[in-house]
Amino acid sequence: MIVVQTLIAALSLGSLYAVLALGLALVASIMRLVNFAHGELIMGAAYAMAFSFAFGPAAMIAAALVVGVVLALASDQIGFRALRSADSTTLFISSFAISFLLQNTASALFGSTSRTVPALPALSQPITIGEISFPMLDIVIIATAAVLLGGLTLLLKKTRTGLRMRAAAEDFRVARTLGVRANRVIALGFGLSGLFAAFAAVIVVAQSGVVSPTMGSDLVLIAFIACVLGGLGSLPGAVVGGFVLGVLTVVLQAYLPVELKYYRDAFAFGAVIILLVWRPQGLLPSATAGTRV
Repeated sequence: MIVVQTLIAALSLGSLYAVLALGLALVASIMRLVNFAHGELIMGAAYAMAFSFAFGPAAMIAAALVVGVVLALASDQIGFRALRSADSTTLFISSFAISFLLQNTASALFGSTSRTVPALPALSQPITIGEISFPMLDIVIIATAAVLLGGLTLLLKKTRTGLRMRAAAEDFRVARTLGVRANRVIALGFGLSGLFAAFAAVIVVAQSGVVSPTMGSDLVLIAFIACVLGGLGSLPGAVVGGFVLGVLTVVLQAYLPVELKYYRDAFAFGAVIILLVWRPQGLLPSATAGTRV
């Protein structure tokens, strides 16, 4: 029974981490850019939920999706489009600048303290099957991640747009010479990244019921670690890295001795380091590093 409950919790957390990592990897695979402002897309979507709470759950989710996508597209237009030909360091610094800008804007507008959002309370109800009990939210998270991963897979493999995105991820320069419109593909990558950020925000707010200007900082760090673990720039790698990190975290929380549970994250990241020493390119690296422009 405990094993089944632990497995469901591990799949749930792994699903959340996979959604976080994929949002980051979508841009990294095309632009070779680790967008550290991705956490603020999640934060912005979470605040959209907070301010649309009075209109019901459907409005909250819709507001999160709209704000997540709009912020992602705006960050591309304002922070990255003019820097298409810049080196990676410049883009990296630009992503931090956008992150700090959005954080400080949120602090100025909404205050620096956390805001409680009693969102989607029905999802906190337990599901009991025999002697096994687990939150309904865990199943919703797993199902949501499965739909998002399945939808992205169909988009990439079954549509012309997906073909262009995969071509850009493999080798941007060659893709451009073959007629792929760079700005359109990059905008689509950012838009999808914002969509995944919004769904991550919905999950995180449903879990914690709290939003704050700095809530994205830890989430983007988790996404980055999952991407590196899976193979930076690899979409399948991001999924695998997210699930591995999630499963490690839950298993350690469940089975570490009580006096060592406080050091759970240290053990988890220590295991990640060991995995990266074994496979420094990641568990499922991309076929080619490609070029950004």
